[in-house]
Amino acid sequence: MSTPRDPGLSDPLLINDWLAVAWASSVPQGKLLSVRVLDRDVVLWRGESGLHAWRDLCVHRGAKLSLGTLSKSKGADCVACPYHGWEYNPLGECVRIPAHPDQPPPLRARVESFAVREKYGLIWVCLGTPRGPQAEVPAFPEGETGGYRLVYAGPYEFHAQGPRIIENLLDVSHLSIAHAGMLGDPARAEIGEYSVSTTPQGIVAKDIPIWQPDPDGTGRPGSVLYSYWVERPLTARMVKVKDDERFALLGTVTPVDSETSLAWVVIALNYAHDVPAEELRKFQDTVTAQDIRIVNSQRPELLPLDLQMELHLRSDQLAIAYRRWLQQMSLRYGTS
Repeated sequence: MSTPRDPGLSDPLLINDWLAVAWASSVPQGKLLSVRVLDRDVVLWRGESGLHAWRDLCVHRGAKLSLGTLSKSKGADCVACPYHGWEYNPLGECVRIPAHPDQPPPLRARVESFAVREKYGLIWVCLGTPRGPQAEVPAFPEGETGGYRLVYAGPYEFHAQGPRIIENLLDVSHLSIAHAGMLGDPARAEIGEYSVSTTPQGIVAKDIPIWQPDPDGTGRPGSVLYSYWVERPLTARMVKVKDDERFALLGTVTPVDSETSLAWVVIALNYAHDVPAEELRKFQDTVTAQDIRIVNSQRPELLPLDLQMELHLRSDQLAIAYRRWLQQMSLRYGTS
């Protein structure tokens, strides 16, 4: 596997975690899709043999396999390189070299493959070895619960690194200012008492009360209770409750390279089934555009884990817990 220019992108916490790289709908059967994750090129493809994620590189002369074609060879799905036509079977083994059709390909002629999963409408890839707490794709219980409708939003491009983006998602006191008229009201900006706990699984904060003019894009104001769970460095989930209505959101960030990140959002609602998905998605687009403007401007770009480097208030305790948790895990990417 190639080494990225930014050493933070080789952080084992990221290499061995699941990162979202595409919507499942963007990889239909018979299509090759090139994506970039952690400064590495990956090709996704789906055939009769299932879903695959490979290093986007032919071992012969380094051409991108994503520029090639899908075909059948010896009864199996194969990816043919666009340069010299070398054909690779679903195991990543080269099975045919057109210039030497009668010669068995060298055993070393195989593509590097990665673990891949499809869940919550996303395709997730692990460039290393998923194990321990990272063995499975990040949890999103509402995404697997009956009665919830899923709406997909993004990916949103940030010119910022992942920890700053996730901390923005966890920041409750910015809602009434940065998202005034939607997720908050400057005249009602006070954040009351709330508690945060750090468990072996991660960070939990529950029942944070916030008044919102439009909590979800349906245009109905009300007081909501926010709860957060952070169980991966670059993935967080949130649930806000109003009466019996539950709005859940999974937010996950994929570093493309040292300067660019993509944020993917999956929303689950147990209400508003008659509201068009496009309306809910446009609401999320507007909210995220307001966040992008702010997050891209933040300096320093690297999230300071030394709490003395920035000022903190009681309302920041969720963000404080996140920084301390990252420090305990020794995250190198996007931190200082």
